[in-house]
Amino acid sequence: MVGIVLGAGSSRRLGRPKQTLPLGDTTLLGWVVRAAERSSLERVVVVVPSDLATAIPGLGAGSAEVVPPAERGDGCSASLRAGLTAAGDGDPVMLLLGDMPGVDTAVIDAARAGWERDRPWAAVTAYEDALGHPFVFSTTAFPALASLHGDKAVWKLLDRYPERIARVPIPRPRPADVDTEDDYTAVRAAFAGELP
Repeated sequence: MVGIVLGAGSSRRLGRPKQTLPLGDTTLLGWVVRAAERSSLERVVVVVPSDLATAIPGLGAGSAEVVPPAERGDGCSASLRAGLTAAGDGDPVMLLLGDMPGVDTAVIDAARAGWERDRPWAAVTAYEDALGHPFVFSTTAFPALASLHGDKAVWKLLDRYPERIARVPIPRPRPADVDTEDDYTAVRAAFAGELP
């Protein structure tokens, strides 16, 4: 299975690149990539603009492959297409958000194991309070994923085919993502005990 870390967002609500926000000895995106590299995923592809990739300590030095988004201006879908191209068409993919550091190695491994039980068209993580990332997609879903455009398109795809989606229960609240300064402050507080 190939993990695709979507880290090419424009950070419009935050007003500065969230990928490079400090978190411990790395950055917000670096934290997510590290968890993916330590998981059971065979490969990790990180989609991030080239100018931001160089500002993230250690990115590209580990096992993760760094690729730029397919094009600017098509939201998360451009990142998804670049990630799918880099991943190839031989293995299922897991989609991870580069601004959600609470999706740790245990969650990644549980999502993978949940998908592998029945190998459905797709699987979504079902936290105690809401559905969320990571998502897992079989190779038969790739044409539908590659045809998406704009932000939140993957959620719309999942809503379109509920009968093809398995839910993988995770017994914890859904991790927060970082869209605002308040979100960033909350994430730093939540991870204070884990920071070096």
